[in-house]
Amino acid sequence: MIKTFLVSAFALMLAANVSYGQDIKQSQVPSVVVNKFHQTFPKAYDVEWELNGDLYKVEFEMGATGYDHSVWYDKSGKVVKHKEEIAKSSLPKAILEVIAKDYSGYRVDDVKKYTENGKVTYKCELDSKTQDWKVTFDENGKVLDKIAD
Repeated sequence: MIKTFLVSAFALMLAANVSYGQDIKQSQVPSVVVNKFHQTFPKAYDVEWELNGDLYKVEFEMGATGYDHSVWYDKSGKVVKHKEEIAKSSLPKAILEVIAKDYSGYRVDDVKKYTENGKVTYKCELDSKTQDWKVTFDENGKVLDKIAD
């Protein structure tokens, strides 16, 4: 019984590790991917690499404030997805207008910009004393997703 439990637990941990990616050294990343990363983000620091399936994910920080970034590359060095932490003031005007109108009294927190397949979306937490939301907007301020937090 205990042996079966241990084998099951080990298999589950192994599956979780594969599905969430595994940390790798930069030397294990194809040079075309590393070169593309360094060309695009020459001032990146606190760099960590992962292998997620067949994509290379790099997490790093930029700027004096240490904004977090995550970029996924395919093996040819093409950016597949980019997630970056941004300041509220960097949100497009259309989104700020929707927040002011539809979420008056909410505090904007944890703002992220996602770029994937040429499409840009913004996710932020909107917090009030009575309700918190995780809201995804397109560049024009249209709400794409809204989840109670």
